Amino acid sequence: MARTVLVVDDDASFRCLARRILNEWGHEVVGEAGSVAEALDRAAELGPEIALIDIGLPDGDGFTLTERLRVTASPPLVVLISSDGDRANRPAALRAGAVAFFPKRELPGRALRGIFERGQ
Repeated sequence: MARTVLVVDDDASFRCLARRILNEWGHEVVGEAGSVAEALDRAAELGPEIALIDIGLPDGDGFTLTERLRVTASPPLVVLISSDGDRANRPAALRAGAVAFFPKRELPGRALRGIFERGQ
């Protein structure tokens, strides 16, 4: 099932890569953001089903952004990502309300794709 996705990362080249992979999987990237503030605006405007969010953002972090998105009127499912594959990120992501955490190197992987396809 195709999902609408917001990609949040301060690295434009990574957003482009994520967009390409998600589009290849049949999903629609409805927007991109490079900061917490921009992500909140874009999520409110676009109402994505899923948000793929980097942990490290210039004006905050993905954990806090996840918490803020989870209390909105139509919260997207959140998948947190990071170039830092520290094992502590996974439980921290779940505590913040994300459905999963993945190191960025696993972006094209089956496990992440499965989350997007199942929507959970």
